[in-house]
Amino acid sequence: MNTSRRQPLDEEQDQEPDGGKMGFLEHLDELRSRIIRCCIAILAGTIVSFAFEPQLAEFLLEPSRRILPEDSVFIFTRWGEAFSFHFNVALIGGLLLSAPFIAFQIWGFIAPGLYANEKRFAVPFVVLTSLCAVGGALFTHYVVFPTTMKFFAAFDSPDMKFLPRIEDTFDQYIKLMIGMVLVFQMPTIVFFLARMGMVTARFLWVHIKYAVLIIFIVAALLTSSPDVWTQTVFATPMLGLYLVSIAIAWLAAPRRKDDADDGSRGQGTHLRLIVAASVIEHARRHADPGRSLRLIGRPRRQL
Repeated sequence: MNTSRRQPLDEEQDQEPDGGKMGFLEHLDELRSRIIRCCIAILAGTIVSFAFEPQLAEFLLEPSRRILPEDSVFIFTRWGEAFSFHFNVALIGGLLLSAPFIAFQIWGFIAPGLYANEKRFAVPFVVLTSLCAVGGALFTHYVVFPTTMKFFAAFDSPDMKFLPRIEDTFDQYIKLMIGMVLVFQMPTIVFFLARMGMVTARFLWVHIKYAVLIIFIVAALLTSSPDVWTQTVFATPMLGLYLVSIAIAWLAAPRRKDDADDGSRGQGTHLRLIVAASVIEHARRHADPGRSLRLIGRPRRQL
């Protein structure tokens, strides 16, 4: 008796957020602590990246060198421009190194507001966020940035020589990388929304025409460039990721409702078999009264 009474209470506790109630100031203090930890992680990653800064700078400039002529060089026209480039390269390396820790801190901040059965997504959240961030950075480095650089370098002529400044090149590289890293988080966001029942594959497919419009608007805002070519290059992977997100939403959708429907169908079929067997036996008794008398006292066969 005590066990049966205690079981629903335990299930209710599992469904309640076990982070406790926090006031507004406590939330701000928690947010401040998480931000400080992220800043320390970025600083540590930047210090480590400084040891490999020449290799990182060469890796970053390699796509541009493949597009430009062999005798082309990057120029800088201000005193601190070259120093800022090397510092920013180390900073980007620190951000990539600290990305898993930052994702874990983000999850730690939002986890107290989740139910106990939803907190098992902590490890998938950190893993998927980190992999998507790395995927977005690599896609920018090997596809988006070289394609954009090649398009603008095609306007080189005897009258106009293309000599890119190091600051402008790096700024464009960073803008594209940040935008693509954010875009590549779309499957992760859709996965968790689908697991929580907030988004379905049917909903995403029905509203795909609105998604195309929003994607091109976001591409125009993130690229901050008036040319249609850059916006199209930026929007194409977003459209592909949206289609992938539809498949992810279909695979990640909870199946509890389907299981319940299957169970109800099984119970309905079993009930119909019992009723049919009862009707058949009743008809046999009326057709042969002697047989019905002989069946008295016998145990009824179980279905």
